[in-house]
Amino acid sequence: MTTIIRALTLIAFTWALPVSAYADELNQANTAWVLTSTALVLFMTIPGLSLFYGGLVRSKNVLSVLMQCFSITCLVSLLWLAGVYSFVFADGGDWQPWLGGAAKVFLPDMGIRSLTGDIPETVFFMFQMTFAIITPALIVGAFAERMKFSAMLWFSGLWLVFVYMPICHWIWGNGWLAALGAKDFAGGIVIHVNAGVASLVAALVLGRRKGFPSVAMPPHNMTMVVTGAGMLWFGWFGFNGGSALKSDGSAGMAIAVTHIAAAAGALTWMAIEWLRFGKPSVLGIVTGMVAGLGTITPASGFVGPIGGLVIGVVAGGVCFYATQFVKRRLKIDDSLDVFPVHGVGGCVGSILTGVFAAESFGGLGLNGVSVGHQVAIQTLAVLVTAAWSGAFSYGLLKTLDLLIGLRVTEDEEQQGLDIVLHEETGYHNL
Repeated sequence: MTTIIRALTLIAFTWALPVSAYADELNQANTAWVLTSTALVLFMTIPGLSLFYGGLVRSKNVLSVLMQCFSITCLVSLLWLAGVYSFVFADGGDWQPWLGGAAKVFLPDMGIRSLTGDIPETVFFMFQMTFAIITPALIVGAFAERMKFSAMLWFSGLWLVFVYMPICHWIWGNGWLAALGAKDFAGGIVIHVNAGVASLVAALVLGRRKGFPSVAMPPHNMTMVVTGAGMLWFGWFGFNGGSALKSDGSAGMAIAVTHIAAAAGALTWMAIEWLRFGKPSVLGIVTGMVAGLGTITPASGFVGPIGGLVIGVVAGGVCFYATQFVKRRLKIDDSLDVFPVHGVGGCVGSILTGVFAAESFGGLGLNGVSVGHQVAIQTLAVLVTAAWSGAFSYGLLKTLDLLIGLRVTEDEEQQGLDIVLHEETGYHNL
């Protein structure tokens, strides 16, 4: 009997060892924060971006935009599981500078005790998935009100694989840009430059909406726009703060500078409108807020409050004039201003990261390199991303146009995509 008791005790002790080791390695505070941040970033797409974009289009297209954001969320989630996550974050061996490996395709070895750093790999997998979701969803704003739903799905899935996946690996998966020292804390390059350039290309390839620019196409529901904008601001704390992957001072600083930049961008845009047009607009102040958020994103974990303030002010001014230039001077129909706000903001913020990350400007330091050297690296990363995204986005769009067509017909566009593509309307009294 004594022998049996000793054997059972030994077995129980042996079983307890992995659990104890796992408990020692796991940081519960960090895990809780990244879990919360994951929910916040998904909240940015559904419902935040969905409502923001949905309110900006005309009433006959509101459901089409909501449907696009929702379906992209579902599509990207499954593609992330099927291999995109693996080829971003798994070891790529000899190909590591350019692409990850296939070891994590469908997550064969991921269990509840698998860790990435000191958080569960399941949590890291989900957190990074939410970034992959919102990036192609941003591009929806460029071709809103005129693209076929089938073409949108094909483009979003292929773009994730051929554009987002390699660029994400180069910077966040220990690829060649990371090895050079490129800094992108939460996605200024990976997300905003990437999606912004793709949006510009999409707007050019698809062409203008019927009537643009002579026919006014104001937002159909500003209440919806402001509600969505507020959700984006709220969710962005998880976007930038969660990218620290820790519940510590770096996350706190990222949230602080994010908020400062958003407020500064909003007030700067509002002030410029007020001076130029005589009245401040609600659309202007919320767009300035989004510009401030997108522009601070790459710098958020590297700069201090003064850097956040300056970047926010610059974002409000530069993105305002970029919007005016693209639509009024170039007459490019980027329907919801994705390139001038996200693309230009991402470029500006990524380059300014090399300046305001320096300790002399209140930042966390440049790891021994000069400001000029870091700015050069940041500029290279922006240019490479823009070139890759632009070339592949153009190729994908032209190929899909040949195979299935990109645009609805003029008559269908006149009717509205809600009825034509989904046989539904957003408002039954219209």
